[in-house]
Amino acid sequence: MEILLLSRTGSVHDCGTCINDMKVITTMRQVDLSGVDLNLLKLFEALVRERSVTQAGLRLGLSQPAASRALGRLRTMLGDRLVVRGKSGLELTPRGEALAGRVTRLLDDARGIVAPAVFDPAAATGKITIAAHDHLSLVVLGDLVARFERQAPALGLHIAQPAGDNVRLVEQGGADLALGIFGDLPGSLHRRGLHTDRYVCVVRSGHPGVAGGLSLERYVALRHVTVTISGLGESAVDVALSARGLTRHVALRVPHFIAGAMLVADSDMILTLPGRLARRLADKLPLTVVALPLVVAPLAPAMIWHERVHGDPAHIWVRQQLVDIVAS
Repeated sequence: MEILLLSRTGSVHDCGTCINDMKVITTMRQVDLSGVDLNLLKLFEALVRERSVTQAGLRLGLSQPAASRALGRLRTMLGDRLVVRGKSGLELTPRGEALAGRVTRLLDDARGIVAPAVFDPAAATGKITIAAHDHLSLVVLGDLVARFERQAPALGLHIAQPAGDNVRLVEQGGADLALGIFGDLPGSLHRRGLHTDRYVCVVRSGHPGVAGGLSLERYVALRHVTVTISGLGESAVDVALSARGLTRHVALRVPHFIAGAMLVADSDMILTLPGRLARRLADKLPLTVVALPLVVAPLAPAMIWHERVHGDPAHIWVRQQLVDIVAS
């Protein structure tokens, strides 16, 4: 930056007493960084630490002549001698003193930009948003919350309001990842399978209709609670029954598995649901898990996430926690 003190007649003054008769004109030099060798700043940082051209060169892997030539280019670039010989080695000029701290901070920032990102769960803050219907929420999120509490206590976890199959929600940034069963995905999304699961049934403890096991005829005859998540299409169970020319009596439809399980626990109705979820609910409610007397294709839940968070260390950590939870 140049500051020119001009008189009203336009001539340059060097008298501090003439300030009232002058105006200050400030101009900013435009610097073309393409012609600047920023690596020379590393030499300046080394000179500040070593106060020796030879030792600064050794720190950077340069010979003494190469370091001396680089110092010459550095002086030309910054328009100052920067260091001069003193009684105990090199001493910084006033401009060198002024630049020393700024150059160190600049180089530290540059190293931080190019260094690989490191994630420390114990120090992590912010929020991870997961979209999941209650089936997978009940199966994995309890354990995930426990891991957050132990390993990443300041990292928040938010469960987004379900939106259909949640693909669009993840695609548009409304959730960092989603858990569910997905078809074809846009090219911007990644997918990783979590586990496979099979359907089972739950009835209330002491249900009279399953004492000797559950036959297909008895299964069809019972009153069923079904869970409708999207409201679209037939369930896998109804498709399998239809292939055998059978239908079941659906007495009640609800949007959540936990609501269905609680209603079954207080009635003689039956609920068909994924096995992992059934076992977890049976630990909390007076329910008995029985085998489904029908061959139905297994479930294959997965998690999906967007390319924008694919390489982020925090999101990688969260995804690995989910993989570990379902594996255990």
